[in-house]
Amino acid sequence: MSNLSYAVVGSGAIGGYYGGKLAHAGQEVHFLLHSDYAQALQQGLRVDSVDGNFCLQKPNIYRSTEDMPQADVVLVGLKTVNNHLLPQLLRPLLKADTHIVLIQNGMDMEADLSEVLPHQPIIGAMAFICSNKVRPAHIRHLDYGALTLGCHQWVDERKLSLIADDFTAAGISVSMDPDLHTARWKKLVWNIPYNGLTVVLGSTTDQLMNHPQSRTLVRQLMEEVIRAAQTCGAQIDSDFADQMMSNTDQMKPYKPSMLLDFEHHRPMEVDYMYDRPIRRAAAHGAAMPLTQMLAWQLRFTESKNQTAP
Repeated sequence: MSNLSYAVVGSGAIGGYYGGKLAHAGQEVHFLLHSDYAQALQQGLRVDSVDGNFCLQKPNIYRSTEDMPQADVVLVGLKTVNNHLLPQLLRPLLKADTHIVLIQNGMDMEADLSEVLPHQPIIGAMAFICSNKVRPAHIRHLDYGALTLGCHQWVDERKLSLIADDFTAAGISVSMDPDLHTARWKKLVWNIPYNGLTVVLGSTTDQLMNHPQSRTLVRQLMEEVIRAAQTCGAQIDSDFADQMMSNTDQMKPYKPSMLLDFEHHRPMEVDYMYDRPIRRAAAHGAAMPLTQMLAWQLRFTESKNQTAP
């Protein structure tokens, strides 16, 4: 393990899992917690994982980033609906060379953050993982877990290598992608169909895959995303959908993060996951009619969900 210190902003299903793995392996990790603080203080941070359960009995936890030490690396696991809070949350944690790792779904998060932190090193991270928070300070990791890291700006290659080594030592498979633009589009090939369709069809991933019509719709959405990505210059082979479909066929039944947000009446990540790639594709002359229809359905469903008693 390196001597890097880590801070986790957004210590839920994603940040709690990856930060928890690092801490369990002996890395210095500090967690920002809000609603989970009291539970973590009393019982620790628990991760039930297919790779082995563990509990951090006395994690370094805080209610405010102003009380946290500055870190060498900040892992951001917040939902993108809260990204407007990042400048205020991150600044107390930052040194000149603190690397910010955005483990988030969607597109353009790195560019938006770089507008307010133009000289801070920023890394995009794509997590292919099935992980949920089942109760306060209690995460259940069901399947997968690999991370793909891509540089956005000002990244120190030596520190990037140390970060990757730390994840590897913690039992997390890590790969580097020099083309962050392509990596973000690849993740959307999975996220756009499964996150949205599980909400509007009220289903889990396995149910989508086991019904012929919904399986066809998943495939058509994937192919549309791939065509849009290729038009925007992303290097994705047309048969990439085969790989994503196969991976999901082997996946345990899963409720994606957007479905869980919907079920708990929380805002859904429609902007970064749907609106941004649709606009990006349109700017390059590519239409995404199926994705646009799904985004409109999600907006309508969300409006009803937030006004429900």
